[in-house]
Amino acid sequence: MKLYGSYTSPFVRHVRIVLLETGLACEFIETDQTGSAAQSPTQRVPFLQDGDIFLTDSASIIKYLRERVGQDYCKTAKELDELCLVNTLMDATVNLFFIKRDGVDISGIPYLQRQAARIHTTLKELNQLPLPNSAPYTDAHIRLACFIGWAKLRNQVDFSVYPALEQFYVNANQHPHFQATQPPQS
Repeated sequence: MKLYGSYTSPFVRHVRIVLLETGLACEFIETDQTGSAAQSPTQRVPFLQDGDIFLTDSASIIKYLRERVGQDYCKTAKELDELCLVNTLMDATVNLFFIKRDGVDISGIPYLQRQAARIHTTLKELNQLPLPNSAPYTDAHIRLACFIGWAKLRNQVDFSVYPALEQFYVNANQHPHFQATQPPQS
């Protein structure tokens, strides 16, 4: 089994944590935008190759890995909804990060302003959720911790205005799987 991705991607980090949790052997192959564009129809990471199985989204990869070892993936509709909430947050934040990095001023573009507003309303909602103080974590919680780590690494969100999320992240970083998958500081 081979997982393709980057060490800084929050989507890839979630898969790497699940690999640690499941104990499945997997070769990690670091790839960049050029490599993912050439190998995956989505032109993004992660993607997984396991024999004849080729998966191109972190959610399907995580479901596949968990099912291989008899673990649940999003046991309830509520957990799946929380995971989707975090996915919406990650997509909006990552997209704006790359758009800004390409030199686009988002202040004059209404659609991009809606994306920026979506980030803060979603963070406000997540900040009000009951979040665990320690493992075990659901996939929604793992995804959230991966997002917060990425957003801090890339200086995309001021978490001081979201104290519950800040505390959740501090607690999550005490878990060995989060520590083992810390992205390199850039």
